[in-house]
Amino acid sequence: MPLGEHLRELRNRLAKGLLAITVVSIVAAFYSQELMEFLADPVPRCEPGMDPTGGHCAKVTFNDLLSPFTTTVKVSLMVGIIVSSPVWLYQLWAFVAPGLHKQERKYTYWFVGAAVPLFFGGAWLAYTIMPVSMRVLISITPDQAENLLAMDKILDFTVRMVLVFGASFELPLLLVMLNMTGMVTGRRMLTWWRGVVMGVFVFGAVATPTTDPVGMIALAGPIVVLYFLAVGISFLNDGRRRRNNPDAELDDDEASALDLTPEAVGDVEAVPAPKALPEQAGTGRADHRVNGFDDVT
Repeated sequence: MPLGEHLRELRNRLAKGLLAITVVSIVAAFYSQELMEFLADPVPRCEPGMDPTGGHCAKVTFNDLLSPFTTTVKVSLMVGIIVSSPVWLYQLWAFVAPGLHKQERKYTYWFVGAAVPLFFGGAWLAYTIMPVSMRVLISITPDQAENLLAMDKILDFTVRMVLVFGASFELPLLLVMLNMTGMVTGRRMLTWWRGVVMGVFVFGAVATPTTDPVGMIALAGPIVVLYFLAVGISFLNDGRRRRNNPDAELDDDEASALDLTPEAVGDVEAVPAPKALPEQAGTGRADHRVNGFDDVT
C-alpha cells in the first residue's frame, strides 16, 4: 500500500485500541471503590484497639481535596489498559503482521504466548509479597510516629512493583529469542552463570521499590530459575540445529570439516586442442573474411 493508506490504517487501528481502553475504563470507574480496596489490601491496617504508633500498622488516607478523584481516574485507566490489552495488542499485531514472513509470524506467536504468562506471573508474585514488604518497611517507624499512607502513593507503589516484577520475568525470554536467532548459544550462556546470578541479585536490590531483602530475594530467585530454564531450552534448540545442519554453529571465518585424504588419479584422457583460427574451425569458404580479416576481427 502507499504511505497514505498505511497511515490511515494505523489511525483506524489506534482508534479501535483507544476506544476499547476508554470503554473498559468507564466501566471500571463504577467499581473504583472495590478496585482501590483491592490495591490497598496488602497494607497492614490499624484495627480498632491497635496501637497506631511504632510501625505496627498504618492508616490509608487522602491528603488533598482532589486526591480521591485523581486516584479514581488513575485506577480506572490502569484497569482499562490491562483488561483491554487483548484488543489493542491485536490491533498492533494486525498492523505489523502483513509485513512479516511466515517463519517470523511463527516466532512471534511463540514469543507472545510465553511473554504474557511470564508478565502476569511476575505481577502475581509482586502482589503476593507486597504485604510482607510493607510490614518490613513500616516496622522501621519510630515508636512515637504513626504511618499515614496516601492512597495515590500506594497505587504508585503497587504499579511500580507490578511493572518491575513483570518486566524482569521477560529477561530469560529475551535470551531464548537471541538463541533462536543464532546470536548466542546455550553453551555460551551457561558460561555466564556466575555473572548473571550476581547481576540479577544486584538488579533485584536496586529495582525493587521496597529496598528490603524480601523483595530482592523474591525477584532475583525466580529470575535465576528462569535463566537456567532458558539455558536448558537453548541447549535443546542448539541440538536441533546441529541435527538439521552440522555446520550451523560455525563462525564465518571457521572452516567446516572436510575430508582432505588424497585419492588416486585415473587414466589421463586425451583432449584435442581446439581450432582457434576461423579458417581452421570453419568450412574454408572465402566469405569468412572481409577485406582480408575474419568476421570476429
